[in-house]
Amino acid sequence: MNCAISGEVPVEPVVSKKTALLYEKRLIETHISDYGKCPVTGEPHTIDDIVSIKTGKIVKPKPLHTTSIPGLLGSFQTEWDSLMLTNFPLEQQLHTARQELSHALYQHDAACRVIARLKKERDDARLLLSEAERQLPAAPEVATENVTISNGKRAADGGEQGPDAKKMLLGISAEVTTELTDCNAALSQQRKKRQIPPTLASIDQLEKFTQLSSHPLHKTSKPGILRMSLRPEESIHCCLSWHCCFRYKSIPNGECKSRMEPSQDTSRSIRYR
Repeated sequence: MNCAISGEVPVEPVVSKKTALLYEKRLIETHISDYGKCPVTGEPHTIDDIVSIKTGKIVKPKPLHTTSIPGLLGSFQTEWDSLMLTNFPLEQQLHTARQELSHALYQHDAACRVIARLKKERDDARLLLSEAERQLPAAPEVATENVTISNGKRAADGGEQGPDAKKMLLGISAEVTTELTDCNAALSQQRKKRQIPPTLASIDQLEKFTQLSSHPLHKTSKPGILRMSLRPEESIHCCLSWHCCFRYKSIPNGECKSRMEPSQDTSRSIRYR
């Protein structure tokens, strides 16, 4: 009698109480512990459902092909062929898995580069938008419906007003706003391109400047000096204000050489001859 699982003569035969089938003890115990049912009928089984059978010692006969060297070599060749046939699909699966992994890594790197480029473009667009918002002036708010008049009345939908109603003056038109914006952009570009002259004093140099002398000779009714002319080689300078003209002989000492009253208040320039 042979085992219902392996088809060979069992070394430790057992029989099932439910199915009355013969099994190898180690095989049926492993199957029941893993699946909990009969491998042939599929009925639920436990270890208590199998009963051992007492038999004499069984000596397994050797197969005919293992009794000679050529038979052993043939069996070895058969095992080797079956092993190679099993390894071949495994190698194919490994090669496919490597290709898929390399393709996935390439896609990941490409996606990272695309994301980095998109982030850079987003940051540049935000920077340009912020600069444009700083340059554009605020648009005037014009009410188009239910305009409130200064006397508390509201204008009709057609724009007709009563005889005592006052018309509301609108703000700057869109054409003027566009022209101002274009002019502002052009002037801003010119200011950015303008270079600072090398002779211009720096902030540190301006902080070190000190007052050497002060000559408060002009009146404060109309403050401000309109024009000033210097002649450094003779230490003479002139200044023109709203009410008079002074000519100083010495710049450090502040000695006044002459004073002249302007004929009209419209004097705006001064010059040495």
